[in-house]
Parts: sequence; structure tokens; C-alpha cells
Amino acid sequence: MKKFLLFLVLLLCSSIFVFSQSRYISKTTKKIVFSRDGGKCQCCGSYDNLEFDHIVPYSCGGRSDVSNIQLLCRSCNRSKSNDCYCKIHNKKVGIDCCAGERSVKSSGNSYTRSIKSSSSSVQCSGTTQKGARCRKMTKSSNGRCYLH
Repeated sequence: MKKFLLFLVLLLCSSIFVFSQSRYISKTTKKIVFSRDGGKCQCCGSYDNLEFDHIVPYSCGGRSDVSNIQLLCRSCNRSKSNDCYCKIHNKKVGIDCCAGERSVKSSGNSYTRSIKSSSSSVQCSGTTQKGARCRKMTKSSNGRCYLH
């Protein structure tokens, strides 16, 4: 019986860990974001085929909390991909997008622009609501990210 209870506890703890480190977005977060964004795409204003998008891309360390989720229509979300810009509307819809290269359209010509930082990023010195140290990176002179 003790082994069975230990197994259940370990299973529960591992499932909580998996969801806290995944791109899973809770129903509560989805409801809050949908209400906050007015049920429309934050890029083009469409009310059709809406998806929940990470403002700071998940692959760049973006979390799945209310402050980092926005509504985008399917076409804007797909064109944004792992970037900060919607390539359809050439509009910025993300933040801190893994400094690298992005494709830019200008007068029908597309070229690649390298995004380089003059200073290196440091971990934010702020704390989360739970009291843990913030995991976001910042280039701000005050040592805090856009959330703090």
C-alpha cells in the first residue's frame, strides 16, 4: 500500500512539473486573455480563427502566463512563428524574440536583417508573485524586465 501511495505522489508531482514547464495554457488564463483582448486578433483585428500566442516565444523562454499570452488569428500567428513580427501586416506583435535574424519585406523585396544587441542580457532582478526570482532576461539599465 505504501508503494502505491508513493507512486501516486510521484506521478502527481511529475505531472505538475511537466505542466509548469510546458506550453500548456490553462482554461483560466485563456478566459482572462480572451476577455482582456476583446476576443479579437491583436494584429489585424479579426474575430475569426483565433489562437493563443506567446508574446515572448516559448522557444525563447516565454512562459504560459496571462502577461505573456495574446490572441492572434491563425494567419497572423502562423506568419509570426518564432519571430516578433507578423509578416503579413509587417507589424510587431512580440517582445524579446531571441535576438537573431528576421526576414523583412520592403517594397516587395525581402532581405534579412541581423538584430544585434549592444549590451548583453542579464537575468531580471525582480521577483514573481510567488516570491521566486524572475527568469526573464533584460537589457535594461535598471536590471528589471518589462514585467517589473
